Amino acid sequence: MLNMGARQTPPKIDRVPYIPMLKENNTRKGFFEHGDFLALRDSLPDYLKGFVTFSYKTGWRVSEISNLTWNQVDLDQGIVRLETGETKNDEGRTVYLDKELKEVFSCQWEARKKSGRLIPYVFPNKEGKNRIRDFRKAWDKACKNVGIGKRLFHDLRRTAVRNMVRAGIPERVAMMVSGHKTRSVFERYNIVNDTDLKLAAQRQEAYLKDQMVTKTVTSGDFGTKKGFKQNAQILNG
Repeated sequence: MLNMGARQTPPKIDRVPYIPMLKENNTRKGFFEHGDFLALRDSLPDYLKGFVTFSYKTGWRVSEISNLTWNQVDLDQGIVRLETGETKNDEGRTVYLDKELKEVFSCQWEARKKSGRLIPYVFPNKEGKNRIRDFRKAWDKACKNVGIGKRLFHDLRRTAVRNMVRAGIPERVAMMVSGHKTRSVFERYNIVNDTDLKLAAQRQEAYLKDQMVTKTVTSGDFGTKKGFKQNAQILNG
């Protein structure tokens, strides 16, 4: 507010005072391991299964999924689009559906035809009459049933980002899928767990072993018969 006042013509205030900011520690660290997600999905009502699967795979925000309509879907091409102005960051987005998501959308389309209610939403609510709105009760019950404690739906968004990075998808591409505009926010979701740390130690150990072999080989006496024999034994394991 003070900065805005100082930028007015003429300025509304003569100077902006220094105001120290409190240290923030609001980075959320919740995410789903794959087994936990599968167990949770199985425990949810049928009308939410496809809904959470799409979130788990794409990292879209809950409002983006609940407001998704069939005119944004190309089933033949397996493409889902959000146009400019339909997202939180006002940027358009295109997602190609994998095999599982194609099956999800095909099932949703068939269920829509059988119901006789041609509502525009891809993921209708339990009654099949409107979009999904408040599903916290069903969500909390499923979390409790599978014993994973209190979880947030937004944890699926963080998990999608982490899974895409682990799968080797370039960060820029992953950001285009999930809809993250700034890399700083994206990095907050690329969460490291104990498995990542263990894998890092194993990879470092393998790397150092390779360095030891390389050093022994390059320092061997290639000018002698003995040196050739020793280095050949090293290279052959």
